[in-house]
Amino acid sequence: MKSIQPRKQRKEIYNAPLHKKRKWTASHLEENLLLKYDKRAVPVVKGDTVVVMRGSFKGHEDKVAHVNIKKGYLEIEGLIMSKADGNKIAKPIHPSNVMITKLNLTDKWRRSKLERGLSEDTKKEIEKEAEGQIKEAESEKKRLEEEAKALEEAAEKEISEEGIEEEIKEKTVKEETKEPVKKPKTKKKIEPEKEVKKPEQKKKTAAAKTTTKKKTTTKKTPEKTTKKEEGGKK
Repeated sequence: MKSIQPRKQRKEIYNAPLHKKRKWTASHLEENLLLKYDKRAVPVVKGDTVVVMRGSFKGHEDKVAHVNIKKGYLEIEGLIMSKADGNKIAKPIHPSNVMITKLNLTDKWRRSKLERGLSEDTKKEIEKEAEGQIKEAESEKKRLEEEAKALEEAAEKEISEEGIEEEIKEKTVKEETKEPVKKPKTKKKIEPEKEVKKPEQKKKTAAAKTTTKKKTTTKKTPEKTTKKEEGGKK
């Protein structure tokens, strides 16, 4: 940076292109690596083992999980912070607060950069170390794939068992809800019921008939006598 003023330095860092920001996400090397590679600092890459030198997580050593070049921060495995709402996220750490203890040499381009100006013996050592790291990465990849397959199989088994249980439940419910088959009803011939009259009722009906007859005779006699009398007078 050309300027000494902090405001201009901050502006340049904020507006810098990514290829410059990539160079600025560099950390110091440990003494053994410094003597081996003859370099003071190297840009941090995912997979590098790192020690935190400052802050509340001082002394924590683990691999780099993610490098955010745009913001210029690192995410290290095992470093987690809790937010106000209770959610947990990775703690962002600036590369200046970190020291590299082991380099990730699986990338050819990075190896070719580190091997510049070094002796052939050191180059051979770097290549051997790179081969070992590549084998470890492949074994880890296979292990993760096997674990993922096992989880998928377990999930499929659980789904199949749940499906079988649901089918059994549905069958039982259907059998319980099934209505019994009703046979067609045969129509019975309804015979007219014979009315059985009680002896008391017969007596009452006979008495009622005699009273009605008497009443009718008494009414008719005076009319006839009057007609005869009128005829005799004439």
